[in-house]
Amino acid sequence: MFSDFAKIFIKAGDGGNGAVTFHREKYVAAGGPDGGDGGRGGNVVFVADKNISTLMDFRYKRKYLAENGGNGRDAKRNGKNGEALEIRVPVGTLIREAESNLVLCDLKEDGARMIAAKGGAGGWGNAHFATATRQTPKFAKSGMPGEEFMVTLELKLIADVGLLGFPNVGKSTFLSIVSDARPKIANYHFTTLTPNLGVVDMGDGSGFVVADIPGIIEGAHEGVGLGHEFLRHVERTRLLLHIVDVSGVEGRNPMEDFLAINRELKLYSEKLSQKPQIVLANKADIPMFHDNYESFKQELEEMGYKVFPISAATKQGIAEVLNYTREVLSKMPKEAEEEDYEMYDSVMAAQNEEITVTKTEDAYEVEGLRVRKIVGSTNFDDYESLQYFQRALIKCGVISMLKDAGIQEGDTVRMYGIEFEFVF
Repeated sequence: MFSDFAKIFIKAGDGGNGAVTFHREKYVAAGGPDGGDGGRGGNVVFVADKNISTLMDFRYKRKYLAENGGNGRDAKRNGKNGEALEIRVPVGTLIREAESNLVLCDLKEDGARMIAAKGGAGGWGNAHFATATRQTPKFAKSGMPGEEFMVTLELKLIADVGLLGFPNVGKSTFLSIVSDARPKIANYHFTTLTPNLGVVDMGDGSGFVVADIPGIIEGAHEGVGLGHEFLRHVERTRLLLHIVDVSGVEGRNPMEDFLAINRELKLYSEKLSQKPQIVLANKADIPMFHDNYESFKQELEEMGYKVFPISAATKQGIAEVLNYTREVLSKMPKEAEEEDYEMYDSVMAAQNEEITVTKTEDAYEVEGLRVRKIVGSTNFDDYESLQYFQRALIKCGVISMLKDAGIQEGDTVRMYGIEFEFVF
């Protein structure tokens, strides 16, 4: 089965906690602090792999966690850094942060790598906090949490040429003739439910890749049928071969079909509608073809299109089409244009996360990434660490927000598992 869309949860490793230890040695009555730092959490890394062709595996496993960093130890020994988690995806996979729909990375080449979620920094051991006046610090910093969020994976096939056309016009037959691809072929509408790739070998060391895009129907730009899933695969092609059934054996008007497909392209993407097209008037082996072909060809040539009469069933006109296609491709840039994506910035996302104060029946709840970090870095059994905690809450505006929310002396404040009475 082919799968070109998936939604998964990724989480980078948390940083290890710093250690609170003191040097112990024979004949040394009071050694100084020697707590080591925590190790950094492992990153989540996406890697493009040409040996993978679908996103099917992500339908069965949807949660990916990198390794946490190790905790610091005595004798200033730091914790081990967490191992990075590599997630291998097909070449052509676009990865977005699910909530904002902004792009994290676009993996177009085999071996391309991208750190999607960064591991948390390790916490400092108590050895960092020793000063001339504070010689026995009994607190250390907790490790920072790793980045975590839902992401969507979207596979866009990368091919030189895309085959366009209504269902059952002969696209799969054409692909099977010109390449080594073996798509399922039958005389039914919507036979092709998944894109097929084929390599056209021109016999002189040159060639190109063709993608058979499943038949597009009216309303595809709005997602009717499988519209969006199909149209995304056309976006990265350089040239379009538009196959039209000119025989009219099914009672359809070939010109109306051609215009309908192009309307869908334009409504979905203006850039997509401007890609060059070569029109293949198919089913030339059927007698009724000649009743429609001349007027069809004349109208399209007046619109600036090159038209070839072909028969995918008997291979008539196929060689001429392939030679012309190669000639056109040779004059076009090898790499498709870069898509203009709005990129996701995890640093800005963290900075923009607001601190919230919510009044409940029995307490004032305080939440926010900065507050979570402050709580995680505090040793509530140590007086000096508590002083740091109070200063940090004032600096980041939590105390002012609580006062604005109407808090009174003695009211309960709750933040990430910690409760205390508010004192002015």
